[in-house]
Amino acid sequence: MARDFDARRSTDVEEDELQEQSLETLKAQRAGAAADLGDDMDALEAELDLPDAEVRDEELSLRVLPRQADEFTCTQCFLVQHRSQLADPRRIVCSDCAA
Repeated sequence: MARDFDARRSTDVEEDELQEQSLETLKAQRAGAAADLGDDMDALEAELDLPDAEVRDEELSLRVLPRQADEFTCTQCFLVQHRSQLADPRRIVCSDCAA
């Protein structure tokens, strides 16, 4: 159905009610789909035996090194790269982002 966007909009109450009903229907369908997905995920998690499942709450300790003299931070992906990966020294872009 083609619409004339320059034409005046109608304030037809029935059209508004129809849109509200269809919106409510979509919301109900989305909620039902989300509930179904959640049920499936619970069944899937119960079926799988994850070896490190009890380790989830443990804090990880990782030593982070500052950027070295022969490294740069790409201005596109913000990854620290070795100078050999520098594709455009003016823009400071790595070879992956320059491609």
